[in-house]
Amino acid sequence: MNQSITPIAKPTFAEAVRFWLKLGFISFGGPAGQIAIMHTVLVEEKRWISDAKFLHALNYCMLLPGPEAQQLATYIGWLLHGTRGGLVAGILFVLPSVFILLALSLFYVTIGTLPALQGVFLGLKPAVVAIIVLVMVKIGQKSLLSPLHYVVAAASFVGIFCLNVPFPLLIIGAGVIALLARSFFRRPLRRLRAKPEPRRRRKGIS
Repeated sequence: MNQSITPIAKPTFAEAVRFWLKLGFISFGGPAGQIAIMHTVLVEEKRWISDAKFLHALNYCMLLPGPEAQQLATYIGWLLHGTRGGLVAGILFVLPSVFILLALSLFYVTIGTLPALQGVFLGLKPAVVAIIVLVMVKIGQKSLLSPLHYVVAAASFVGIFCLNVPFPLLIIGAGVIALLARSFFRRPLRRLRAKPEPRRRRKGIS
């Protein structure tokens, strides 16, 4: 069934709590990997939130200062269950990592180097990269809907990785381009709507 017409199944609060707790333990790969996991589970598997709402929330969180992945989790938790949902999602997103980091620190202090653990992390990196690339392609297919979108995405990629352009400048530039394109395409539509329709002559009855 097409995802756009599939009904959204709102979870119970207990189901959401279990997911946010699980996400805190499996969210490897930094913000990109965490966002990829949330999109895969929340949008594609569980269908707790629509793809349009997920992308809308992601756009807002990318504009805010701070960790966008945690902000996204908090916002989605708020969408699902209000204030308590946002608080639980935001806290559980980081709480498991705190305890894991504390345990690893104590283990490192008492035993020393952890070659086996380093090997585990090296094995996780390719898997995380694969998840990020897969979700990036899926989101791109649903977000890049016109040639202008592809041009802006390509220019942003070059600006970040080749020219080291600050991220806020890219956001401002993309917003300016969107406003200019919107006004440019709106004018012809207004002119077409403003043109009076030609009057049709009524044929008399002979």
